[in-house]
Amino acid sequence: MRLFVEELFIVVSGVTTEQDALLSVGLGANAVGFDFGPTPQRIGSDDARDIIRRLPGGTFTIGTFRNEMPQRIVEVTNRLGLSAAQLSGRMTSDEIRYVSERVNTVIRTVGPGDVAGSGVEQLIDYFAMPESDDRDSLVDCLTIFADDHTSRPVIVSGGLTATNVVEIVQNYPVWGVDARSCVESDPSVKDPALLGEFIANARWAEANAYVSRRVSD
Repeated sequence: MRLFVEELFIVVSGVTTEQDALLSVGLGANAVGFDFGPTPQRIGSDDARDIIRRLPGGTFTIGTFRNEMPQRIVEVTNRLGLSAAQLSGRMTSDEIRYVSERVNTVIRTVGPGDVAGSGVEQLIDYFAMPESDDRDSLVDCLTIFADDHTSRPVIVSGGLTATNVVEIVQNYPVWGVDARSCVESDPSVKDPALLGEFIANARWAEANAYVSRRVSD
């Protein structure tokens, strides 16, 4: 199931506090993301649930799981009422199928070389890439962002900054962008100024884009 938004989809990931979640939404993000895997932004499901309960209506929530058992992904996603499960790390097609048959929306995080022939296009709703949160990985994905034959809409999930998000959104028909470590003053602490600049720049680039944004089917 696709997430219905008419504008550029902006998610702020690695949220660990209610303050950062509400700030993200207040500044114009469509979604907040929670890391349930081994990252500096890891959050427990009970803490995420408490934050979700305080979010404004209409806010999308995404849970990111890395190298996690599919049964736990389904259990946490449905218990918290998350809008989508984002699957990172190694997963077989059967494991992805298990999740996709039991949750509303599936986002698959991949590297630039993993899209073609991945065999999971029909099991997922969105690709998120790159996996690594660095500029080199982002550059490697540019041709994929521009590829009209990419089978699923793409969320740019790594290597973005408040500066280069303008170039990406203006020049590539990406469906969404994901603000991660580039908007943090310390690991798991969102910086209001950096976050505001990122979201404002992404929205400006959307309004002044050179390409038509690729929307969900």
